[in-house]
This record gives sequence, C-alpha cells and structure tokens, in this order.
Amino acid sequence: MMIEVEGETPSPAEAPPLPEAGAPPAMERAIRAQAATGAGTGTGAGGWALRALGALLTLALSVAAWDFVTGLLARNAVLGGLAAGLAGVALLALLVFALREIGAIRRLTRVEGLRDGAGAARTTGDAGAARAVVARLRSLYAGRADMDWALARMRERAADTADAEGLLAMAETELMPALDRAATAEVEAAARQVAAVTALMPLALADVAVALAANLRMIRRVATIYGGRTGGYGSLRLMRRVFAHLIATGAVAVGDDMIGSVAGGGLMSKLSRRFGEGVVNGALTARVGVAAIEVCRPLPFHALPRPRVHTLLSGAVTGLFSARPGG
Repeated sequence: MMIEVEGETPSPAEAPPLPEAGAPPAMERAIRAQAATGAGTGTGAGGWALRALGALLTLALSVAAWDFVTGLLARNAVLGGLAAGLAGVALLALLVFALREIGAIRRLTRVEGLRDGAGAARTTGDAGAARAVVARLRSLYAGRADMDWALARMRERAADTADAEGLLAMAETELMPALDRAATAEVEAAARQVAAVTALMPLALADVAVALAANLRMIRRVATIYGGRTGGYGSLRLMRRVFAHLIATGAVAVGDDMIGSVAGGGLMSKLSRRFGEGVVNGALTARVGVAAIEVCRPLPFHALPRPRVHTLLSGAVTGLFSARPGG
C-alpha cells in the first residue's frame, strides 16, 4: 500500500551534505587545520606563553638595536647618526602600522557590535535600541557614494516606522541588498578561481596554497564591502572567526550531494578526477564565503534570504564554463 504525503517534497539538493567516507580533499584538510590552529592559540596557558615569548623577543631586539646604535655613535658620529635615523624611520613605520591595525580592529568590532545590537533589539522588541542601531548604520556608511541613495531612502522610511522589527527590517531591505550582491559576487569569483586552479594545476600542494590565499583575499574583500577594514592582525582575527563559525555550524564537510546539486547525478563519475576535486574545493570556498558574509554583515539575515552554497557554486561553475578568451 502506498502512502501519499501531503506538502512539497524536499529537494535532495537541500539535504545537509554528508562527509565522504575516504580521506577529505586537500582544501577540507587545510580548513580544518587552520580552524584548529586559530582555536588553540588565543586563550589559556599556551596563549599567554606565546604573548610572553613575543614580548621577550621584542625586548631583546629593542635592547640589541639600542646597543648597536649607541655603540656606533661612540665609534663614528656619521654612521651612528645614520643608524639612529634609520631606527627612527623604522619606529615611525611601526607606529603607523600599529595605528592602522588598531583602527581596523576597532572597525571590525564596530560591525560586530552592530550585529549584536540588532539581534538584541529584535529579541527584546526595544524600538529605542533599534533606532540606535539604525543611526549607527547611517554613521557607518556615511560618506560612501555607493550608499547615498539607500541612505536617503532609509531616512525617508524611518519616520513612518515605529516598532523595532519594522525598523530593522527596513534597514536591512534598504541597505543590505546591494552589499549582499557585491559580497556574493566576490564569493563566486573566489570559488571559480579555486575550482579552475585545482582542475588545471598539476602540482600537489599548489592548489591548497592558492585556495588559502584566495579564501583570505575573499574574506578581506567581503569585510571591506560591509564596512569593515582589515589589516594584518585584523585579517587573521577575522579568518579565525569565520572558521570558528564554520566549525560551530558544522559546515566544513562536503560530500557528493553538493557536487550533485551542480553537476547532476552520476555525471561527475564520467569527468576527470581533477575537475571533481576542483568542484569540491570550489564548494568549500563558497561555504567559507557564506560564513564570511554572515560574520561580516552588520545586520543578521532576517528580512532577506541567506545566500545558498549551491547557488553560489552554480554561478561560479557557470561563469567558469561561459568565460571566453578576451571577453
């Protein structure tokens, strides 16, 4: 006897991916290794030991540089003055670098605070807190020519909206669509690059290096699109947060169902092994990109749909095959 089930039958492509039985692909191993490294060096005795060691090395280098300059000044005033000038330039460059890093970290923290504040305002229904979030969003995007029209639209609509849910939904629908499109375009481009390099590059570990570089560049660009600025340390911090988000949501493993959502059925078994690995690594890059969007976006996804990994991967692979030389 057959039993009919009412409602829409879910698509197999929407099922959560299953990990492969064999060894994970190179990109997945690299992601797990990076996540484990980032998760294990920030807190606890190991983190304090690394900080103390770094401070000790900095002190030793500073004392050695001081002794070198003072000793050279005692031996030769001209060479000593030259060394002192170079040391001053190096210190000034380090100061500028430190100030830029502090500014980048504060910018990232500002975006994180906006996202947390929006979530709290929506949970409590506090209209005052929602208006404060909207005002901080205006301040974040003030001065950006590409956001002028959206900011003007949001100012017009804000006066007619009183409740927290409506204010946050209005801010998301007015400000986020253009930014989301730009961010997803960056993710598709990175996934396309990783898939092409994996399929065409014969060197064993070169595809992993290219994939990690492409992922880091993608994360930095996504952060910049949403209003965050990343320096050297800020990029590492942001990458750590993205991989922690991937681990927390269980979105690291990728299986044949993800490939099937792009290539369809058993088609992959008829294609080359390198092309299959390219699609797998491209899917992992798309997953990293989705996590980066969710981490860097100043407003959580609520009124607008979240980007889908298989949609991004489909666009990346379609662009890969539709690209023409000189086009």
